[in-house]
Amino acid sequence: MIRIAKNVRDRVSPASNAPVAHGVGRRKSSVARAWCYRGTGNLVINGKEVDRYFDTHITRTMVVTPLTVVPQVAKNYDLSINVCGGGLCSQADAIKLAISRAFVKLHDDIRATLRAHGLLTSDDRVKERKKPGQKAARAKFQFVKR
Repeated sequence: MIRIAKNVRDRVSPASNAPVAHGVGRRKSSVARAWCYRGTGNLVINGKEVDRYFDTHITRTMVVTPLTVVPQVAKNYDLSINVCGGGLCSQADAIKLAISRAFVKLHDDIRATLRAHGLLTSDDRVKERKKPGQKAARAKFQFVKR
């Protein structure tokens, strides 16, 4: 008899070191992929600790927000995050969304809590493109009469 997994937790055996859940977050031109493994709550970003990767307190706080909102879930999983593109602030926002989405795949009952804190809302604003014949997206070259 073939057993079909009803949720993500049934798809991987607990003894293996395979990821249990995966989440993707985007902000501006940054893309973050969060992989959840069974563990003790460690957080690694591009092979570095959070304090070594992000230099400001604000970006560090943004990244760990999903972990502080649902600590009962965060303490049971190690997170390995791969992030590329953009600057550090947009990377922090992308990581925040990726972690939240991965946690929702693990435990669907925490969706309302994460939604109430605004952690599942993606910010789709991007930089406006530069137009031809102009200095920037909206700024024009200075008019010269003679």
